Amino acid sequence: MIEARHLRVLRAVASTGSFSAAARELGCTQPAVSQQMKALESSTGTPLLVRTGREMRLTQAGEALVRHASGILAGLTAAEEEIAAIAGLRAGRVRLVSFPSGSSTLVPTALAALRAAHPGTRVSLVEAEPPRSVEMLRDGDCDVAVAFRYRPAAAEWDDLVVRPLLADRLVGLVPEGHRLADAEAVAIGDLAEESWIAGCPRCRRQLVDVCEGAGFTPRIDFATDDYPAVIGLVGAGLGVAVLPELALRSVRPRGARTVVVEPAVEREIVALTLPDLAKVPAVAATLDHLTRAAVLT
Repeated sequence: MIEARHLRVLRAVASTGSFSAAARELGCTQPAVSQQMKALESSTGTPLLVRTGREMRLTQAGEALVRHASGILAGLTAAEEEIAAIAGLRAGRVRLVSFPSGSSTLVPTALAALRAAHPGTRVSLVEAEPPRSVEMLRDGDCDVAVAFRYRPAAAEWDDLVVRPLLADRLVGLVPEGHRLADAEAVAIGDLAEESWIAGCPRCRRQLVDVCEGAGFTPRIDFATDDYPAVIGLVGAGLGVAVLPELALRSVRPRGARTVVVEPAVEREIVALTLPDLAKVPAVAATLDHLTRAAVLT
């Protein structure tokens, strides 16, 4: 019989590449990981891993089992939560993951209201940007993911429950003494010759696409994913930037001015969960409070 604890170990070995790394991730010993993998291979009657140098590689059977493991573990979590709620054993547990600017704006309001309404519900929070946060949800490592996307992709989240929260517009950020600091609206092309401050290559993709659509490629002299650092660099007169409005609500832009940028670009902020988890009372309540917090934001 395949046990859930064995599937968790197999998934950890597959993601880390070794027994020792999986042991560190799971908080156990390397012999314990090795023992559980032997038990799982005995249950399935076929090898699931082969050693290649210092790393472990999945066999075809191992790949198939890992592919099913995430859904199985997520389903078990949902079942445990729903049964516990029905039995009255506890009010529930919710593992939440959110991107940083969501953690500082939407999440505190939602969780404060959730705690007031359901004091027995335990909520944990970790931060991750999409697509990593969405992967965590699908892998069973969280129950709700607060995420965003700029343009919907075909079938991107078709397997998930999507709760729309709000539309978050991108705004320009320029130094206070900048020639465009007092402009009501700024065409992105007016900033073509500026020095830019942007995030990592994946995070800046939307900015680059918008600029290229206006006929230029931004000269990015400073790269950071830390919003306060971006604001500080702009405030010091070292360049210009484009940030989501949500990111500016929890940080005071000293020395910098926000300007409306055209064409308008918005990112869609959503709360995501799995269909089975959406039936769990604590998860459903969390989604409801996130929706109400978005209205107040």
